[in-house]
Amino acid sequence: MSVSPVDLSSHEASLLASVPTGLLIGGQWRDASDGGTFDVHDPSNGEVLATLASATSADAVAALDAADAAQASWARTAPRERAEILRRAFDFVTERADDFALLMTLEMGKPLAEARGEVSYGAEFLRWFSEEAVRDYGRYLTTPEGKNKILVQHKPVGPCLLITPWNFPLAMATRKVAPAVAAGCTMVLKPAKLTPLTAQYFAQTMLDAGLPPGVLNVVSSSSASGVSGPLLADPRLRKVSFTGSTPVGRRLMADAAQNVLRTSMELGGNAPFIVFEDADLDKAVEGAMAAKMRNMGEACTAANRFLVHASVAAEFTARFAAVMGALVTGRGTEAATQVGPLIDASARDDVHALVSAAVDAGATALTGGKPVDGPGYFYPPTVLADVPNDAEILRQEIFGPVAPVTTFVDEADAIRLANASEYGLASYLYSKDFNRLLRVAEQIEFGMVGFNAGVISNAAAPFGGVKQSGLGREGGSEGIAEYSTTQYIGIADPYAA
Repeated sequence: MSVSPVDLSSHEASLLASVPTGLLIGGQWRDASDGGTFDVHDPSNGEVLATLASATSADAVAALDAADAAQASWARTAPRERAEILRRAFDFVTERADDFALLMTLEMGKPLAEARGEVSYGAEFLRWFSEEAVRDYGRYLTTPEGKNKILVQHKPVGPCLLITPWNFPLAMATRKVAPAVAAGCTMVLKPAKLTPLTAQYFAQTMLDAGLPPGVLNVVSSSSASGVSGPLLADPRLRKVSFTGSTPVGRRLMADAAQNVLRTSMELGGNAPFIVFEDADLDKAVEGAMAAKMRNMGEACTAANRFLVHASVAAEFTARFAAVMGALVTGRGTEAATQVGPLIDASARDDVHALVSAAVDAGATALTGGKPVDGPGYFYPPTVLADVPNDAEILRQEIFGPVAPVTTFVDEADAIRLANASEYGLASYLYSKDFNRLLRVAEQIEFGMVGFNAGVISNAAAPFGGVKQSGLGREGGSEGIAEYSTTQYIGIADPYAA
């Protein structure tokens, strides 16, 4: 392992040294088959944090070998045993919360306070699915004509490929691993190459909680296709779950179709944040901050377009810009920091290109609008007023701390603007009229709606979208169903002669 001494405290260096740097295959951490490695960088200064083994295609197949070998025995494990493993994992993650939070801050950049919030959120999937594991009900009933009996049971779908993104390194792993464990599936986990350290630490925590060898295998790699390609082509794999961009999701679905794999796809978003004329503006600004600035805006659920009724647009935008402009930007480990760096230089440059194009088209930057000077990939919280409705920034997922504001004239106009996107993941609306919520929710094309709430993700709720935002649901009672297959058994009438 290679640890950079630059900007690392002794505690940070010690924690990094405790993170496994190899591939987890069959319960053992090992080097890549060709000895290859890749570096993980601190986005606040670009320095190398650690060097990890980089899985090859052969390593990916070895991980699937281990998952396949463990599948039959793991599927027969009692639901209570799986539940207890998940509950112990919840306890361990909670006990190690400070370490998980620091790892996420170091490799991803988010402020420590926000990283601690992700630990709490991510751990809840372990607790939730520990409870769901023993409540995965089937059914037994009589056929309508009364001649036979129907027995319906749920079985694990089989070995799964889980591909997680860089922006929520713990929560995206727990949101996939926990229901797979609960359902009785084995797994090959491929974390994002930008932020694999948290997933590596989490995998060791699962082993510490008693997860048998081969149930969870981890193949961090510098080449996503080198890992996913041979696995998607292997008939032993039965499911792929992916969180990431829509273009990559489309390619994975095309590859998965060759073996008719079960797929769960949580893809891009372009969330509208709708402020109606009767909204409580204090609460709307508070909600806007939560919906926009969670994870520095690097979230698929982040408010991407602020649609504000023309009669309150000036007041809302001024208040919003004042609060955004007061946020403190800095390295996530610093106590005063409220906004950390973006994940890399490319992300920062892409955000600035969208802002510059919007300003050129007539928008006004009320705060921010230019990259922060110095090391690291920082971009200041930015509010854009008077954004034209045809601006590129309203069509693209920004993935940064930028809030473009445009206006609408009535409810129908708001719905039209909200639906003017290929994406349909999260949406938010602020109004005092509950009937309006019901009307709008019926008409907007989004898998999730926040009503006077800027943060709606919860382990007990089904997370997912429609249109180009993907398919399937994670969390809630629906989450375990994504890792189960339904079997029907027709039974002859036991009372027949």
